[in-house]
Amino acid sequence: MNEKLVQEVIAIESTAREVYDTAVKQAEQLPLQAQQDAEALLEKARKEAEEEARRLVQAAKAEDTGARILAEAEERMMQARGLSKNHMERAVALVIDQVAGRD
Repeated sequence: MNEKLVQEVIAIESTAREVYDTAVKQAEQLPLQAQQDAEALLEKARKEAEEEARRLVQAAKAEDTGARILAEAEERMMQARGLSKNHMERAVALVIDQVAGRD
């Protein structure tokens, strides 16, 4: 009976040693895995930040282009108003001259 008990103790110690060795190996790999995971997260965050920056730059360019086009349109409208006012004044003067017989 002692020999059977000794064999069981040896088997339990062997199993315990295997579990311990496995735990040590996993523990040794944890820092490396954590570092790899952190690097992957940082790379993902960097790519997302770069993409967001690209979108913001494109939006700013589009907004700037829209503002420039609007400013140019307003400038042309002001020029057209000035020309039409000038033409209206000349037309009124021409009509007055014709009515007054100064033609």
